[in-house]
Amino acid sequence: MHLSIIICSYNRASYIGDALTALYNQTTSLDQFEVFIVDNNSTDGTPAVFKQWRANHPNGKFVYTTETKQGASFARNTGAKLASTPWLCFIDDDAIASPEYVENVIKHTLDQPFIVGFGGKIIPKYIPAEPKWMSYYVSSLVGNFDYAPNACAFKNGKYPLESNMIVSKKVFEEVGGFNEQLPGVVGTLRIGGEGKELFYKIMALDHTIYYDPSIWVHHVVEVSKLTPAYLYRVASGIGRGERSRTKAISRGSFTMKVIEYLVKLVAAIVLGIKYALQGRPAKTMPIIQFRIDALKGLLEY
Repeated sequence: MHLSIIICSYNRASYIGDALTALYNQTTSLDQFEVFIVDNNSTDGTPAVFKQWRANHPNGKFVYTTETKQGASFARNTGAKLASTPWLCFIDDDAIASPEYVENVIKHTLDQPFIVGFGGKIIPKYIPAEPKWMSYYVSSLVGNFDYAPNACAFKNGKYPLESNMIVSKKVFEEVGGFNEQLPGVVGTLRIGGEGKELFYKIMALDHTIYYDPSIWVHHVVEVSKLTPAYLYRVASGIGRGERSRTKAISRGSFTMKVIEYLVKLVAAIVLGIKYALQGRPAKTMPIIQFRIDALKGLLEY
């Protein structure tokens, strides 16, 4: 067995079955990987959904467990401790892996044995359809991620996103796993950036992180849930996570991050005006609001 796939699940009873079925129907054999579903205090019947799903899909190693400490970092660390393979793969409970996902992950590790971490493409699957106000610059809030057309090393501080990332278990343990001071969503509060912090710790050991677009997932996005409150929680959570991460480094690092966010806000205003002049005004305010909300999170305003 080569790979351990860890799914942190919180109130995704409607989608967890599809996520698991996509893994069950991979092109590679089920004896090549194991799956850990870590229920992080779901209240929507997720345990019953898994029980029924498992009854209909009895083969392979699919293990259901729980983590009562709220937050994705806690749940992912719990899954990592249970893993019995050299490689850890983290995807979301509403992510649908491509049929060749596991095959391509394993191929990547075998073709490049010197690597310790990599990630792949995330394609939003909007239900029912992509909203008119969505743009490339806002779509990162719903997981859209397409770093490059071909496999390559990440540069300029870029890194894989949490819903599609793979890391050597040895190195994961060496850097202490996910920082539980950046737990993700806890109630109505989000403190994000746990994936970024993990890969930055790995990069600090002089490792290069890679991107492979052949390793892709669809990420389900329910458009009806993209309310201003939801988008604020995600955007401010990014800023809140950066506040925690940079302040742990130094006051100067935090100050530089504030300047960076102010520059990004100005750039967002320019982009918003450009969209308006192009006759696409619906895209204007979401771009600007994204940067305002992220700045609020950074400043804890």
